[in-house]
Amino acid sequence: MSETDLLLWARGPGFQWALGLFLCGMALRGFELFSLGRRRDLAAPRAHSPGSGWRTIFTRSLPKWSTWRRAPATPLIAYSFHIGFFAILFLFPPHIQFARNTLGLNWPGLPSPLIDALSLLTLLAVAGLVAGRVLDPVKRLISGFDDYAVLVLSALPLLTGYFAFHHQILPYTLML
Repeated sequence: MSETDLLLWARGPGFQWALGLFLCGMALRGFELFSLGRRRDLAAPRAHSPGSGWRTIFTRSLPKWSTWRRAPATPLIAYSFHIGFFAILFLFPPHIQFARNTLGLNWPGLPSPLIDALSLLTLLAVAGLVAGRVLDPVKRLISGFDDYAVLVLSALPLLTGYFAFHHQILPYTLML
């Protein structure tokens, strides 16, 4: 099988299989969540103020002040990883073009040199998260295989995408 055939398979039947598996997994997960049920909420509802839901989401996504004082690098590295990963996934022009070709959606992207820098910073953030788990005795004690596997599996698409974009290691079509 040639590189071109492999790329055509990955963009055609391989992508359809992956998308089908993803949708089945999401449907199963949704079914599991909804089948759990919920207890009746007996709390009295609060008076609604405009924007209170968004304010709650924002304030609960911020780390506690004690975390910033005790280990300021941890939330900073974690936020860097998540923001960088989001920007690379949704704001890189080739990814946007892929979304336009498959879903018909389009939005503006960031310049490639900025995405390039974000890729390196995000990979450094992953390395920082791994180092934090290895060097902190408490995190090392409570970390299992799955914690490290998630970090490695998150970093691999970033790393292979960076290498593909810069035409390193393997031919471009094979890296894609």
